[in-house]
Amino acid sequence: MILTVGNTKGGVGKTTLAINIAAARAKQGRDVLLIDGDRQGTAQTAIGFRAEREDLPGIACAAYPDGSILRSQLLQQRGKYDDIIIDAGGRDSTALRAALILTDVLLVPYRPGSFDVWALEDISELIKEARSMRDDLIAYTIINAADANPHSIDNREAAEIITDYTELAFLSTPIVGRKAFSNAAGGGMCVQEYKPIDPKASAELEALVKALFND
Repeated sequence: MILTVGNTKGGVGKTTLAINIAAARAKQGRDVLLIDGDRQGTAQTAIGFRAEREDLPGIACAAYPDGSILRSQLLQQRGKYDDIIIDAGGRDSTALRAALILTDVLLVPYRPGSFDVWALEDISELIKEARSMRDDLIAYTIINAADANPHSIDNREAAEIITDYTELAFLSTPIVGRKAFSNAAGGGMCVQEYKPIDPKASAELEALVKALFND
């Protein structure tokens, strides 16, 4: 399966989620390729730290911030891995557009109580364009860095506003703004590998991965 984590808005936690998802799949025994489509190269750097650990399953990683290269490499490599996770840059980039044409699933994270929700209109337009060329693109959105109180006003309003964007299906598996996610991702890990384990963070990631891959 090819999964792209993307949004035209930066700072929504795409890289942190992409690394956590890739590492969680590797931990499940999947052969994983993580593609860094952001020119900052944060995901590739984090996987480099992971490669120094002998106690963790390996994750292949490559950086393709250019859309044409990403597309050609994805076509060549998609049959070689169980899962390919793409961390697309936080803007309307050629890498993001190329990923949308070939990905099976798009995950769009956004934060509650911020301007992130208004950026959903931009990514919705890109999804419409991609679906004009292929109608099987599945697009989900998820609240990232959610309030720990599931009934908070910010969380509720963030969940309600997604009804305005019919191109996106809402996943009711929010990721709370816990330090464990960013701490784990910084070392190329998922929260289920990072010590000490945060049980709540681990449960949230497990629910998200199950919803995305359904296997």
